[in-house]
Amino acid sequence: MQIRQARHSDLDAMWRICQAVIAAGDALPFSDDFDLETFRSHWFGSHASFVAVAEAGIVGMYKFGANYPGRGAHVASATYLVSPEAQGRGIGRALVEHSLARAQDAGYRAMQFNYVVSTNAPAVGLYRRLGFDVVGTLPQAFRHKQLGFVDAHVMYRHLSSQSD
Repeated sequence: MQIRQARHSDLDAMWRICQAVIAAGDALPFSDDFDLETFRSHWFGSHASFVAVAEAGIVGMYKFGANYPGRGAHVASATYLVSPEAQGRGIGRALVEHSLARAQDAGYRAMQFNYVVSTNAPAVGLYRRLGFDVVGTLPQAFRHKQLGFVDAHVMYRHLSSQSD
């Protein structure tokens, strides 16, 4: 598997993955009417986007950049998606590790995930294994397709050992 910067020619494959994850209704806050143009602006806008490419084609992706501009620009954030057919093969871990290395190289001091669905055990477990802590919980902030209202976590990890 190779992780490389996303190209506009990857859009259709990336969109299919996004649609599949949205349809599952257990990880992303977007509704079923989330459209292609909004997706394009999210993934090819101000953030850098990357794809994981295997023999089967694009199997995962992430977007990454500053969590907030200005006084919050030293903290990175990212969103990851893995094709449902490719889950459980280490692709998510490779994407997160890739983004952490890029964030460190770019001089970010930390990475924060603003909205991790608490019932998404594979993601929560992976992030914890990679050094992230739950620093806040948003009660019933996500409407899970099968479980109804469930919590969402804010997760955080320091990237540098520099002191303020």
